[in-house]
Amino acid sequence: MKHYLFPDATASSAYDIPYEKLYEMGYRGIIYDIDNTLVPHGAPADKRAIEHFERLRAIGFKAVLLSNNKEPRVKSFNDQVGAMYIYKAGKPSVKGYQKAMDMMGTDTSNTFFVGDQLFTDVWGAKRCGIRSYLVKQIDKKEEIQIILKRRLEWVVLIFYRLHVKKRGQEWPLL
Repeated sequence: MKHYLFPDATASSAYDIPYEKLYEMGYRGIIYDIDNTLVPHGAPADKRAIEHFERLRAIGFKAVLLSNNKEPRVKSFNDQVGAMYIYKAGKPSVKGYQKAMDMMGTDTSNTFFVGDQLFTDVWGAKRCGIRSYLVKQIDKKEEIQIILKRRLEWVVLIFYRLHVKKRGQEWPLL
């Protein structure tokens, strides 16, 4: 049974994912959310984010920033980290995810997504057929509509934790 709201794995941070291991497993493309995944909402790329994308390139990964934000926000962040980007992506629509894979020359078998929200990030990735990592939000300060979604996410995450406990380890073994 497919669980479109359940991530394939969780991590405390986008910076704590075992990227080298995933590359060894054959993954070549990463699609990222920006706000509260890589930096606090609306913040510019910091030293950690810039160094992270340098690390990904050194490993051999291609990366696309997939955001529902307008172009000025996404472009300015991208200019600092040097990835590719898609703005006004319409997540959880699958179109943005598919376009990101086209940009990287990857497909559903060798691409994964990293984001902090179930109802946009994870749901869109799962609908598209790619693996997803759910990371903890960086900053608790958010817009009211996101705060309300987070409360619903909390309920889904209870069922997710029960599901993982019942079935065993997440993908990949962390």
